[in-house]
Amino acid sequence: MQCANMLLRKIVRSSVLPFAAQHGMKKDLFLLSRTLSLSLCLKQDKACEPSEKLDLDEWKKVMKSGLQEEVSETVSEPKELSSLAAARETLEMWRLAGRAVPENISEEQLKTFMECPSKSAKKKYLKYLHLKELRKKSHKRKMDEKRERRLEAQDQASNTDETKKSSFVYLSSRTMDKVYHWRAAQSMIFGQPLVFDMSYEKEMSVREVTNTVKQIVLSESCNRRTVDPFHIHFCNFKDDSLYHKEFIKHYGEAWDKLLITVTDQCYTEIFPKDKLIYLTADSPKVMKKFDHDKIYIVGSMVDRSIKTGVSLAWAKRLGLETAALPLEKYLLWSTGAKNLTLDQMMHILLTLKDTADWKKALEFVPKRKYCGFVNKPVKELKKTLDLINTLKLRKGREGVEKQFAKNHPKKYTLK
Repeated sequence: MQCANMLLRKIVRSSVLPFAAQHGMKKDLFLLSRTLSLSLCLKQDKACEPSEKLDLDEWKKVMKSGLQEEVSETVSEPKELSSLAAARETLEMWRLAGRAVPENISEEQLKTFMECPSKSAKKKYLKYLHLKELRKKSHKRKMDEKRERRLEAQDQASNTDETKKSSFVYLSSRTMDKVYHWRAAQSMIFGQPLVFDMSYEKEMSVREVTNTVKQIVLSESCNRRTVDPFHIHFCNFKDDSLYHKEFIKHYGEAWDKLLITVTDQCYTEIFPKDKLIYLTADSPKVMKKFDHDKIYIVGSMVDRSIKTGVSLAWAKRLGLETAALPLEKYLLWSTGAKNLTLDQMMHILLTLKDTADWKKALEFVPKRKYCGFVNKPVKELKKTLDLINTLKLRKGREGVEKQFAKNHPKKYTLK
């Protein structure tokens, strides 16, 4: 056994160690050969028989292949580094040539650039990175300019003491909110009521209910900021309805603190019927002037499909007086339905309440829907337009008759 062990050591030293010395790996191979020789002798179950022969040639091949793999792994890293450096040099050359190349590029972007299949794909990728870098720079420049302007404004405000010397009192936003709340509280006692009918939830989709609530929120804020606001009533309002959920989304905890009246009762149960006027675009009766003693009702509905007659039918069922805004009397209507949004209606009613001027009030109608204001009634203008069109048609017919008479014999002329 000792003879076999000595013989194995001599073979390993004579064959493997010179090859390892050339590659600088003598220590590792010596440890491997030592463990190999010891592992053959330290088997507990099987004893080494003298008749067994070791296949040293096969063992040498295995060791050489392992060395080649390790060497290739060590060599591959500098190759990859050299390819990245070459790619960076090409990018620098393209930048000097005037092509769209980013100034700063990361290793991941460089690897994706190298993986592009063609030269045109590489150019497109570099152009994309260049534009992205330009957008980032412009955004950063805008933010820096904005910060500089804000700092300059702060410096000017701190340096100048004109606000202290002036006789005008500076009111903060919190003070103005207190003033607005005080006006809304006064309107709940002395103000003219304005009713929003909240009974149209079944007639609308979820999206239309959301838009309706947004318009009502705008109407409430507009009403709160006026000198003489309305006392807003939400009638036919049910808890846990879509209206209620959307209002809580907008107002949050301030919903319970709003200075408005919210009730599930109908307006006919709260106010006398002879004072109620339902404002609807389908009404045959036109509103001539704003009455401060009446209570106007606005249907809380956004009708995208233009369901005509819904609010009018509801008002007739309740036996209420209806009215429509005199849009045709003061506006030369061009296109679109005569239905207005709830915030536009609020602006119009507030202006009528303060000034009683229809021209000022109807300025809140979208300008895309009418051509302009008219001094005469629209019916007379329509008559004149029809007369002009008929005269044009007659002149055109006479011209056609003359042309036909020239081109054809007299027996075929028009009579």
